[in-house]
Amino acid sequence: MKHFFYGLFLTTFFIYGCSNEQPVVNESENIIESVQENQDLDTSSTNEITIVTNPEDFIPESFKLFEELKGDLNEDGREDVVLIIKGTNPTKVIEDEYRGELDRNRRGIIILINQDDGYEMVLRNDHCFSSENEDGGVYFPPELEPYIEDNKLYFHYGHGRYGHWKYTFRFQEGAFKLIGYDSYIHQGPTVLSEHSYNFLTRKKLTKTNTDPYSEDPDNPTFEEEWSDLPEWDLMLLSEIKDFDDLDFY
Repeated sequence: MKHFFYGLFLTTFFIYGCSNEQPVVNESENIIESVQENQDLDTSSTNEITIVTNPEDFIPESFKLFEELKGDLNEDGREDVVLIIKGTNPTKVIEDEYRGELDRNRRGIIILINQDDGYEMVLRNDHCFSSENEDGGVYFPPELEPYIEDNKLYFHYGHGRYGHWKYTFRFQEGAFKLIGYDSYIHQGPTVLSEHSYNFLTRKKLTKTNTDPYSEDPDNPTFEEEWSDLPEWDLMLLSEIKDFDDLDFY
């Protein structure tokens, strides 16, 4: 996993991850066939919309359910479902000298929209998240916490004394698009800086602690700076190959 240190000096541009995994499916596609892990996925679409009543029926072979979220993602008042899935390839289970047996299978995501009579899959991306058992070096690896709030889907990464960051996605124009990114850089209890990207307004707010060595770290004083972001198309969740490789330059 990319350590948090690599993202401490983020500024105003991003690139897609460089993982060898292929993007799985665009949101406009209705359903794809299950395939074995480590094979390219069939991204062909079908004219028939598949509706199922049990969300777990969408989990492909060679994967298992890791976490399930519920919440309204398309503002229709119905509770949609997000499934975080995890591969089950036995070759990805290793024996660590200090931590014992570790399952390094990567995790992915399936998003299901509630159609009242069942669920329709609008997104599947099998490998965009690293495992929860990566090597954090001298510290634990960042911990992923997905959640739904105010019709938006968030992916929050916590990294203890080094800070945290999160990605904000919204369902619009038939796709889940990255509309915001926030990072908070800490040194122990002291917040060194905050960075907030709004990809809809093309604005970035940077807040820098003017006295990082203050004896009162709970009440920092920040200097604020606004800057413009370049024009680009909003990033699609379906096309992110590896969240660990997303960088904002």
